Amino acid sequence: MLRKKLPLLQSFLLPVSRHVSHLARHQYDVIVVGGGHAGTEAGAAAARVGAETLLVTQKIHTIGALSCNPSLGGVGKGQLVKEVDALDGLCGRAGDWAGIHFSILNRRKGPAVWGPRAQLDRQRYREFIQSELLSTPRLTVLEGSVEELLITEPNPEEPGHHRVTGIRLANGSHSISARSVVLTTGTFLSGSLFVGQTTSPGGRIGDAPSSAGLSHMMREKLGLRIGRLRTGTPPRIVKDSVDLSLAKLHPPDSHPTPFSFLNTHTRCKPEEQLPCHLTFTTPGVERVVRESLHLNCHIQQDTKGPRYCPSIESRVLRFPGRNHQVWLEPEGVTSDLLYPQGLSMTMPPDMQLRLIREIPPMHRAEIHMPGYGVQYDFVCPTQLSPALQVKSTQGLFLAGQINGTTGYEEAAAQGLWAGVNAARWALSMPTVALSRTESYIGVLIDDLVSRGVTEPYRMFTSRAEFRTHLRPDNADLRLTLKGFEEVGCVSSLRHQETLRVRNSLQDALTALQALTLSTANWKKKLPGIPISETKSTLMTGIDLLQYSDVTFEMLASAFPESLSPYVKFSQRLKIEAVYKPHCDLNKKEIERIQREENMSLPQDIDYFSLPVSLSQEVREILDKVRPSTLGAATRLEGITPAAVVNLLNYVRITEKNKETHRNQQPQKEREEELCANSASLPQ
Repeated sequence: MLRKKLPLLQSFLLPVSRHVSHLARHQYDVIVVGGGHAGTEAGAAAARVGAETLLVTQKIHTIGALSCNPSLGGVGKGQLVKEVDALDGLCGRAGDWAGIHFSILNRRKGPAVWGPRAQLDRQRYREFIQSELLSTPRLTVLEGSVEELLITEPNPEEPGHHRVTGIRLANGSHSISARSVVLTTGTFLSGSLFVGQTTSPGGRIGDAPSSAGLSHMMREKLGLRIGRLRTGTPPRIVKDSVDLSLAKLHPPDSHPTPFSFLNTHTRCKPEEQLPCHLTFTTPGVERVVRESLHLNCHIQQDTKGPRYCPSIESRVLRFPGRNHQVWLEPEGVTSDLLYPQGLSMTMPPDMQLRLIREIPPMHRAEIHMPGYGVQYDFVCPTQLSPALQVKSTQGLFLAGQINGTTGYEEAAAQGLWAGVNAARWALSMPTVALSRTESYIGVLIDDLVSRGVTEPYRMFTSRAEFRTHLRPDNADLRLTLKGFEEVGCVSSLRHQETLRVRNSLQDALTALQALTLSTANWKKKLPGIPISETKSTLMTGIDLLQYSDVTFEMLASAFPESLSPYVKFSQRLKIEAVYKPHCDLNKKEIERIQREENMSLPQDIDYFSLPVSLSQEVREILDKVRPSTLGAATRLEGITPAAVVNLLNYVRITEKNKETHRNQQPQKEREEELCANSASLPQ
C-alpha cells in the first residue's frame, strides 16, 4: 500500500506564515535553518523525537525543490535513501510518490551493491515534502532569512567555548530563542552564481541572495575553519525541440521497486513510467568548450569542484578526445523540459546553445534556462562530533553541503541525524552516533568528521568496509528497531511493521534450516538442480538457496506446508541465504572492530604531553581533529598503525587504572569507617 494523502497546500500556508513578532515570544527547542533536503529531514526528525521545532526558509513554496537533477538514489546513494526511510525519514516515501522511472542499477552484480534509483516529477516531489512538513506535529515553518546566531557563554559542565541560544533574522529586529540550532544552508552560505563572465550573489537561480552574515560569524566569532567549494547545473532543454529518435532508448524496470519499506508499490503504475535516453558528446562539443574558456570565469577558478559530477568543461579538459555520456531525463509527467545529465556548464548562454546543438539529438534544441555554476562556503567537517555538533559550540549542528558534501541523499542522511541529535540535546538527552559497521550513514559521517574533505564528498558502496552486511534490502532490520528503541525518531506504526517483518523472516529461516536432506533426496525433490553427486553431507534449505539456480518459490512449491506462508519475502530470503556465509564472517569482524573502534578518546586529552611514543606530526593531527573514538583516529590521514597501537594501549591502561581505583575506593572507605568505629570502642 502506498501510504500518502496530499491535502491542499494552501490550507497550511496561512497558519505557518504567522507574523514574526508572535514567533519571537516563543521558546523553541530546535531551530532548523534551510528548507532543502537536509533541512526538511532535520526538521521532521527533530519533531519526531519530541522537540518543538521551527524551520526557517526563504520561501515556503520552494521547500523540497529539486535544485539540480530530477532523480533520487543510485549506487551508494540508494542505500542512503533506504536507511533514511528505515529511520522514518521523508525522502524514500517522497520518491515513491513522485517517481516516474524506477530502476535498480548494478543489477548484474550482487544485491549488496544494487542501487535503487528513480527519476522524479519535480512538482510531485515538492508537493509531497511540503504536505508532510506542514502537517507534522510540533513543527512550525517560517519564511525568513537568518542573518545571525545568538551566542552566549558555554555551560561549564560541557565541552565547548560558546553556546548557541537562537537566531536573529535578516532585518535585525527579531530574535527567536532555541536550545539548539541546525544549519542546513546548502549552497546559500555566501553563495555566488556564475554564468560566463557574469557573477551575482545567490545560492540558486531565481532565489534571493544568501546572507553573508552567518559565514562571517562562524569564521570570526566562533573561530571555525571555512572553505570554498563549487558546483554547477546543466541548462534545461525544451523537450519538443529534441529529436529523441537519434538517442538510445532506456526503458525503466517493468516492475518498479519502492524505496520505502512501508510501500508495496509506487504511485506511478508500471505502464505509466517514462523512459530516459542516452546520447554522447562529439568533437564539436570539445571545440566549443575550448573556444569559450576565456569567457568562463567559473571554470578558471581554483575553488574545488565535484570530481564525481564534473562540468562538461572539466570533463573535456581532463579527458580530451573522448565521447562523454549525456542522459536526457524527463523532469515530470506534464513537464515540457528535459534535463541533460552530464552537461553541467557555466559558459555564456549563447555558447551553451552552440554546444548542445553539436550533439545529434539536440541539433535544433532550445534552452529554457541556461546552466550556471555556484560557489559557496562550507565548514571543514573535522570540527564536528559524530553527532554532527560543532565541537566548540554547544547546541550548534550542521548538515548537508555546509559540511562539504554533494547530493540530495548525502544531505538528507546528515539532516536526519543532525535533527535527531539537536532534538536530543535540546531535551537534555545524550546525543547518539551511528557506527560505520551498521550503516552507510555511519560511514558518511565518520568519513566527514574523521577525514574532512578537499572536494565535495559523494557516497559510494566502496567506502563501506562491510557492504555485504550494509545492503539496501535489510536497512529496516539494521536501523528501524534502533531508531525506535534507542533514538526515538521512528513511529510505533513503522516499528510494529518492522517487528512483523523481522519475525516472519526469522521464522522462514528457521523453517529453511529445519529442511535437512541428503543430496540424493534434494535431487528427487528438485530435479535438475546442479548439486554435486560427490556431496555426502546433509544440506539445509538455506544451503540449497545459496545456489544461483534455486529460488525460494521452488522450495516453497516442494514444501508448501512449511514455506508457503513466506513467499512474499522470497527475494529477501534469497538474499539473506546468499550472503549468510559472508555475514557470519563479517559479524565476527564487526564485533572485534566495535570493541576497539568504539573505545572513547577523552575530549580534554592533552596530546602534546601524552606520555606515549607519538611523533610531533601525529600529536598535531590528533590535537587539531580531536577524534571521539579510536576508530575515528585510525582513519585520519597521517596517523600511523604504530601510533594507533600506542594510543590504544594508553587508553586501555588509563581505563584499567580508573576501574581499579573505583573498585578500591569502597574498600578503603570501609576500612576507614572500621578504624573510626574501633577507635570509639571502650578499651
